[in-house]
Amino acid sequence: MTAFQPGSIRAQFPSDTEETAVPVRLTANGQPVEFPVDPWRSLADVLRRKLGLPGTTVGCESGSCGTCTVLVDGAPVRACLMLAVQADGAAVETVESLAVGGKLNELQQAFQEHGALQCGFCTPGFLMLGTELLRREPAADRERIRECVAANLCRCTGYAGIVDAIASLAAPGPEGPASESSSMRGTA
Repeated sequence: MTAFQPGSIRAQFPSDTEETAVPVRLTANGQPVEFPVDPWRSLADVLRRKLGLPGTTVGCESGSCGTCTVLVDGAPVRACLMLAVQADGAAVETVESLAVGGKLNELQQAFQEHGALQCGFCTPGFLMLGTELLRREPAADRERIRECVAANLCRCTGYAGIVDAIASLAAPGPEGPASESSSMRGTA
């Protein structure tokens, strides 16, 4: 486990003092980290500002939009609503975990191929929802995919491209599925 050193990943928050800070240990995108944080800091704030993972975008800060969706122990969570101290001991996956070695993963490529992004602000949340759905239900049908993505808001795409992108990896046929060794299916 790597102990957090002020200034190593990001500078401490101005109010994270020894009197109020709580030690938190978690795994962020496969990397064990330990850091002090005030107990009222959201997971989104800590991911972005303390751990330097800006892909977790923050929109409404009330859990309504889903742009801040990350996976905590494999389940989708609104990072703006979860306190960082609640993630103590957990494995947190953000959108930064999807591309490996600078190469887009299958779902990111499918989003690109199917026009599932325009402004890109909501894309990280949709990618994390799609990742979790395909791991849990590799053969999810279009109806199930629509139910899943309805949890997040997008004002640009109209959702058709997002559903098409996820379906291209889930549905059998000429467009899919991708190889069974896919990390989307949790076997990599």
